[in-house]
Amino acid sequence: MADMRTPLKKVRGLGSAREGTEHFWRQRLTAIANIPLTLFFIGLLVSLNGASYAEVRSALANPFVALILAMFLISGLYHMRLGMQVIIEDYVHGEGGKLALIVLNTFFTIAVGVASLFALLKIAFGG
Repeated sequence: MADMRTPLKKVRGLGSAREGTEHFWRQRLTAIANIPLTLFFIGLLVSLNGASYAEVRSALANPFVALILAMFLISGLYHMRLGMQVIIEDYVHGEGGKLALIVLNTFFTIAVGVASLFALLKIAFGG
């Protein structure tokens, strides 16, 4: 049986990380989920155009609306993190810089997500 690894892979003892397919499918699934969520978000923005703060707060207090917006935030941010990770892995060549940027990408996504969800919940529950 022939060994299909490159000479460099043989020397380093590295093989497939076996994460590419899972990453690919997660990115595609979040992209598909983002289609109806984004359409709902755009529809909500159009319907609330020119509305007062009280009307917007009332709309966001609806549990269905708040839940869909939370799903929109989580799915969109996760999709963003996956996409930025691919860009970092493809275009940053130094291992230290690549690792630092992937960590920063994750922390940035978490920070934006926590702040966004906090703001949504604060408005939805009247804080």
